[in-house]
Amino acid sequence: MSPVNKPVKKASKKASPKTVNVAGLYDFISAPMITEKATMASEHNQFVFRVPITATKPDIKQAVETLFKVQVTAVNTLITKGKLKRFRGRPGRRADVKKAIVTLAAGQSIDVTTGL
Repeated sequence: MSPVNKPVKKASKKASPKTVNVAGLYDFISAPMITEKATMASEHNQFVFRVPITATKPDIKQAVETLFKVQVTAVNTLITKGKLKRFRGRPGRRADVKKAIVTLAAGQSIDVTTGL
């Protein structure tokens, strides 16, 4: 292989740890989701939160660890697309919702009924 056609290595994309003030962390957790499915997940040390569409997994992890003083092992996210509905006969669309499923370390728990 000639030096001209040599593959170029890409720089690794390691996330640098961001420092966020505590007041800004409340922006990453909108509300806990209290549904039947979320209640069943809480038996397996998983808690479901509604988060902004722009929130990233490291941001959510840092917010939950700081605000609730627990150790997070994993964060899974999903975006639920808004439904098409009718309002007074006119078609409309509900907003998209992003959910974060946060898994805690063994022996740790969050009481979502008390709030922050």
